Amino acid sequence: MPRTALRICPLCEATCGLTLTIEGATVTGARGDRDDVFSRGFICPKGASFGALDADPDRLRTPLVRRDGELREATWEEAYDAIAAAVPALVREHGAQSVGVVLGNPNVHTMAGALYPPLLLKALGTRNLFTASTLDQMPKHVSSGLLFGDPFAIPVPDLDRTDFLLLLGANPVESNGSLCTAPDFPGLLKALRARGGKLVVVDPRRTRTARLADRHLAPRPGSDALLLAALAQTLLDEKLTAPGVLAEHTDGLGELGVALASFTPEAVAPACDLPAAEIRALARELAAAPTAAVYGRIGSCTVEYGTLASWLVDVLNILTGNLDRPGGALFPLPAAGPRPRPAGPGKGFTTGRWHSRVSGHPEVKSELPTAALAEEIETPGEGRIRAVIAIAANPVLSAPDGRRLDEALAGLDFMVSVDPYLNETSRHAHVVLPPPPPAQSAHHDFAFNGFAIRNQVRYTRPAVPLEVGRLDECEIHARLVLAVSGMHGSAEPSAVDELAIQTTLAKETAAPDSPLHGEDPACLAGLLTGETGPERRLDLMLRLGPYGDMFAADPGAAADRREGTSAPAHRTQGAPEVGLSLERVLAHPHGIDLGPLRPRLPGVLRTRSGRIELLPDPIAAELPRLRAALAERPAALVLVGRRHLRSNNSWLHNVPALVGGSNRCTLQVHPYDADRLGLTDGGRARITADGGALDVPVEVTDSIRTGVVSLPHGWGHDRAGSRLSVAATDPGVNVNQLLDGTRLDPLSGTAVLNGFPVELSPLP
Repeated sequence: MPRTALRICPLCEATCGLTLTIEGATVTGARGDRDDVFSRGFICPKGASFGALDADPDRLRTPLVRRDGELREATWEEAYDAIAAAVPALVREHGAQSVGVVLGNPNVHTMAGALYPPLLLKALGTRNLFTASTLDQMPKHVSSGLLFGDPFAIPVPDLDRTDFLLLLGANPVESNGSLCTAPDFPGLLKALRARGGKLVVVDPRRTRTARLADRHLAPRPGSDALLLAALAQTLLDEKLTAPGVLAEHTDGLGELGVALASFTPEAVAPACDLPAAEIRALARELAAAPTAAVYGRIGSCTVEYGTLASWLVDVLNILTGNLDRPGGALFPLPAAGPRPRPAGPGKGFTTGRWHSRVSGHPEVKSELPTAALAEEIETPGEGRIRAVIAIAANPVLSAPDGRRLDEALAGLDFMVSVDPYLNETSRHAHVVLPPPPPAQSAHHDFAFNGFAIRNQVRYTRPAVPLEVGRLDECEIHARLVLAVSGMHGSAEPSAVDELAIQTTLAKETAAPDSPLHGEDPACLAGLLTGETGPERRLDLMLRLGPYGDMFAADPGAAADRREGTSAPAHRTQGAPEVGLSLERVLAHPHGIDLGPLRPRLPGVLRTRSGRIELLPDPIAAELPRLRAALAERPAALVLVGRRHLRSNNSWLHNVPALVGGSNRCTLQVHPYDADRLGLTDGGRARITADGGALDVPVEVTDSIRTGVVSLPHGWGHDRAGSRLSVAATDPGVNVNQLLDGTRLDPLSGTAVLNGFPVELSPLP
């Protein structure tokens, strides 16, 4: 008899609740969970294809170990024996920096990817960390760090209550949202307009999101920072600013007008290719709206001035008084996140605490640019990366100049991949550790709840029992930590979780401002519940978090500690009557609603001044470079990426239900440019840029503006040695091969993946 089970979808940032239909151990169907407190039954094609992904015959089922140059099936013990023999020996001989760690996008979609990489890095002692952040959202982390002192203090638009939403470089109808966790983004945008609100979309393409908008502006790609600066300059020049209570917590309001004085609408209009009058009108509308939120995403991040654009998004929210207020942009309060501390000065945020060996790139948030990985491997000398541990990462497709990185990975002394597939990157590994299908894994969204438009907490246990011969994904990671630290065979995987619990409790009980100060860590650890080490760690995080019981005998008193105050007014409507714990969450299988986002300033501020630092020195030092861009002659033709609802980077192209149709790797070209260049719809063209040339099929469409072409990200599944049978039938091309890795946003180290110049010529 078929049965049903609940599961939170791990396939994008919307984190929708699913109801799975299961026959035996096979997922035969997936629909939206109508009782889910957050997603309310919404589902997209990715979630509906959960069963097909789960049962993909190309998923690896046993570890692979390289023997005599070939990857062959092996036992788990053989795999970890190989790691334990190679990695510690390399570290002893060449030092900790001889190992690089690469974390891919899927890490933030799993519990294991959130809980164990920090422990792995600590065990290795390496500073060579490369993640998908420097191919995506790092500019937002940097701007938030500089403004608020915390790179994770990222405000999100209050979509349920705003009157005016300005979206830049974002296509949430197809991406389902990013750094803004919101199930049914299309429905939320339609609801905004239905209640009389206004939606303005800034994008060089007429995307599905742009088609919903009241107004669509199509500027030149890469000009987002100039446009935003002109909006801010107009607000300041026309005295339309109204920061309200934010002024009490903000430094730099006076200096900002001088810093942005040259970015008038008339000055930026030629570079943006937008009328100055339209820019002024937009600024006035933004100022006049009862509530408003400005939101920028990957199209405004992965450009030359990505950090400045990210900073200016929040500058506009501050100048209009819409930061930290309902209907504006607010800071989420995730249940498993850190408990808010009392307001006051913090350590602040800095970059460049160390630099990459070859090109001297500054670290940012303890990471180095992924674009620098190849040179760190191939350049001889002390500190050269000789081993790589790649976890759910496919940088051969996602990083610039994949051919160079492909060759560099092939020359490593040793490589480990934690990956369910033998893909373009993992095919170079000496050991591949495959996690089980998602139905066999527990799930809690540690990362995305920090960007959710409503505070809530949900946790689902595995929907299907672990197959015989497989290891749980968390155990795979725990064993990896033991293997690289020289403890393989001498400790159980559970010891990794217990050490993490002990370390956290020791720190908490030693903190003078903690309600647990002076308590016995071992006694508190004994109170934790959960069937596994990861569950016990989740229980600990929930108890110590902003809604947790803090192990208190009086849970109501613990709830009053929220936001570092004893005022019961901070209890949110819909929050549990008693403090959160794992048991409490398990008792609510569809989740617990913790209420709408609420103002949190000044409590979130961790700058050295304890205030919003509106014009931090690194930003001020970067503005002259942006000012110089006003005089630059724009390239005749530039490229932007694009996203499809049935895609998520490079890791869903092997599911038949998610490929084909409109989800194709084509070069979109405007009819005017096609005619000018001699291109035809369905024909082929050669596109050339810094990193090389690609031959691509042409799609002529008026959904893209003139002077711009678009090629989707995540394709290029044509390398020998990969085992992706569906993806290989229509491999597409790797758009990042057009880049050589030298184009970076200097403040964040993020690769410029959008708005770079290209040349086009027709092919026979």
